[in-house]
Amino acid sequence: MLYKSDFLLDKPREECGVFGIYDVDGIDCVDICYYGLYALQHRGQDSAGIAVSTERGIIYHKQMGLVVDVFTMEKLQQLDRGNIAIGHVRHSLAGDCHTVNAQPLVIKYKGGDIALAHNGKLTNALELRQELEESGAIFQTSIDSEVIATLIAQYRDQDLVTAVKKTLRRIKGSYAITMMAKDKLIGIRDPHGIRPLALGKINNSYVLASETCAFDVIGADYIRDVKPGEIIIIDKNGLTSIQTEVPLKSGLCIFEFVYLARTDSIIDGISVYQARMDAGRYLAMEHPADVDMVIGVPDSGTTAAIGFAEQSNIPYGEGLIKNRYVGRTFIQPSQSMREQALRIKLNALRKMVQGKRIAMVDDSIVRGTTSKMIVDMLRTAGAREVHMRISSPPVVSPCYFGMDTPSTKQLIGAAYTVEEIEKLIGADSLGYISIESLLKTVEGSSCQFCTGCFDGRYPMEVSCLNKGDKKCKRREDKNGD
Repeated sequence: MLYKSDFLLDKPREECGVFGIYDVDGIDCVDICYYGLYALQHRGQDSAGIAVSTERGIIYHKQMGLVVDVFTMEKLQQLDRGNIAIGHVRHSLAGDCHTVNAQPLVIKYKGGDIALAHNGKLTNALELRQELEESGAIFQTSIDSEVIATLIAQYRDQDLVTAVKKTLRRIKGSYAITMMAKDKLIGIRDPHGIRPLALGKINNSYVLASETCAFDVIGADYIRDVKPGEIIIIDKNGLTSIQTEVPLKSGLCIFEFVYLARTDSIIDGISVYQARMDAGRYLAMEHPADVDMVIGVPDSGTTAAIGFAEQSNIPYGEGLIKNRYVGRTFIQPSQSMREQALRIKLNALRKMVQGKRIAMVDDSIVRGTTSKMIVDMLRTAGAREVHMRISSPPVVSPCYFGMDTPSTKQLIGAAYTVEEIEKLIGADSLGYISIESLLKTVEGSSCQFCTGCFDGRYPMEVSCLNKGDKKCKRREDKNGD
């Protein structure tokens, strides 16, 4: 069986990152898009693609692999230059890791070419796909992003913006989209604002990206976040904003701040770094630990660990070393090889942990399989005690909006109490931050948050059946309390 390296660290994964640029300054759109995707690589490591609007129409290149592998110097030079480009990085779900599912999707038809890059997940994709197939549509991929593109193409007897608005009235779920036609760039965010999308500017040229860290890399200024339910159209006349109807309750994914987003990004006005630091501080207040040193599980647990150490007035140290040159996949036919693979990925720093009582801070526990291995690793390196602290609440429900999580039956937080998990992973103690404290870390944002993976309350009604759960539909949280 193939396991991704992130799976070794027992983490949920984001499915995609998107980027777009409309140039009016004569800059190289392809190069800018390449560097933007490079900054968003953490959002998807399985495939990458760039599409550019040229005099010959929309030209694109996409394939499986990291950005640096997909876009060699030769491949970048082969792409025609134009003034509009979009890009995409993708994490594949089980069974759909194929080049045909890589994005951007390019749809060629009599109404004119369009290219689309999508981050998120539709909750009604299956029924829409069946409806479109019955009307004669032939799908080339297994991804729900093609449903969006096909609907837009179906409505293109009118202008593109009208087709987009009609499509948005049909689809449900989460989506942050960059798309382009020959003469315009469009950015779209779903009405609940579940997935992030930011707007920036390089001189007079507009850019769109899943996270602001991409703007820093390309030298763009952050303007603002695309609002929930907003359609942004950028063309020769400048920027036009269309606000569609939005629900009373928004639902930005709180896990963006816990793990998914890059630490140096700002989402809806909140610094991801500061949110993680504050999570560590609240965690220390709720679950103090009588230890000699605080360490973080690199890299996602590091910032919260520093916050925990500062709040506790306990020294922070580097107790685990991460090998940054491990390949993206491992073949692991046995548990022993799985354990060996984790040792390649992480190693305890004996000099730092030997003889000490350690508080180990991580951002989350999903299955719990690797937490036990890391605890054992620290004990083997000589740690006297290992106390585990988690800067998010127990994950008890799957995500239906674009974060790759297991079904409920595979979530250790859904099957066991905190005390039972503590024994299963072999820690001397275990403490999770509360939902209330986690939400305090993002106070000041203009939006509300989806905490469905922690409490089963989602911003919209979703079906559990597509995640292997046999329960009835989970109802949306209408109260917002």
